[in-house]
Amino acid sequence: MTALKVFVLVGIIDSFDNDFATVELNTSPALNGGPALAVMPVSAFPCEIKEGTRFYIVQLRKEYADPVIVCQKEYNETR
Repeated sequence: MTALKVFVLVGIIDSFDNDFATVELNTSPALNGGPALAVMPVSAFPCEIKEGTRFYIVQLRKEYADPVIVCQKEYNETR
């Protein structure tokens, strides 16, 4: 069995406190298994989070040892 080396997970913050966030994770494209639930440290996110914040966990090259968390940019609807 070989480990998955290149992947994208789409996540959304369900709830959080000062230390941990409960998140839903989906594969991209979504598979039949449905979302997975995980608890992640708030310090792992490179952005300010709130309920409903969408983020991505990506590993685009097998040479990189650790996946990267990327936050979705919020758009200003007043423009």
